[in-house]
Amino acid sequence: MRVRAAGVLCAAVALLVAGCGGGSSSNGEAKKAPEQVLKDAKAAALAATAVHVVGHIVSGGSPLGIDMTLNRGKGGKGTLTESGVSFQLIRIGDKAFVKGSDAFYEKFAGSAAALLKGKWLEGSATKGEFATLGQLTDLGKLLDQVSSPKNHGKLANDGETTYKGQKVDVLRDTSDGSKLYVAATGKPYPVAIVGGKSGQKGTVTFGGWNETVQLVAPSGAIDLAKLGTG
Repeated sequence: MRVRAAGVLCAAVALLVAGCGGGSSSNGEAKKAPEQVLKDAKAAALAATAVHVVGHIVSGGSPLGIDMTLNRGKGGKGTLTESGVSFQLIRIGDKAFVKGSDAFYEKFAGSAAALLKGKWLEGSATKGEFATLGQLTDLGKLLDQVSSPKNHGKLANDGETTYKGQKVDVLRDTSDGSKLYVAATGKPYPVAIVGGKSGQKGTVTFGGWNETVQLVAPSGAIDLAKLGTG
């Protein structure tokens, strides 16, 4: 059983981050060097206790979706979708819990699908079948990938504009034209990145900064380690 959607989403989401800001006066990010703006956005995001991630990506011709709320240092929960096949995900510490649609079990569990349908599956979030889900539920790891120079080309600061009614500063990746929007008022939270590399494009937005969600392990989950698959 392979949760292949997670690996592709990790790579795609590593290019895409978003959020929301506040206030009305400019925070001065538009006047800074692009590398400093990126550094400030990462620092603001890492100081937050939670964030809600929503995205739609096309990677290699396959539509991918993510709708997750991440609690800093604790885990997260939400839904992931690949080509219309979806599954719920909860991560608490080093444990991951997954529950999918019937199509999910048929696609990823093969002959064992009939036994697993409707059941929560439990596995390690750091190794085994669910290890690739870790980066999708760890804000720190996600932001490390976003800010890494190897994941973007030379950046240009294009100054202030408005994105969906919010005042933002625009960082443009000169290698592919993708844009990172950073709040231009209040704390410089990332707002959105639109675009991406060839064959892997989309939009992911982050909102609900500091609005944590309750993470509860589902009862009756099937431990994949006891089945010899986790």
